[in-house]
Amino acid sequence: MKGKNAIVTGSGNGIGRAIALRFAAEGANVTVAEIEEDSGRETVELDPEGWWYSGLQ
Repeated sequence: MKGKNAIVTGSGNGIGRAIALRFAAEGANVTVAEIEEDSGRETVELDPEGWWYSGLQ
């Protein structure tokens, strides 16, 4: 996954968060897409390098 781009919806918690963290651990650039702003930002703060955050309404 190194150098690949991933957009993970619902990545503020649960399965979406687990997938986002795994992709990041594998070297992907991860975009977090989450309706609940706080939980989306929490995911990014777990490992802030190489992440982008997008809040959706």
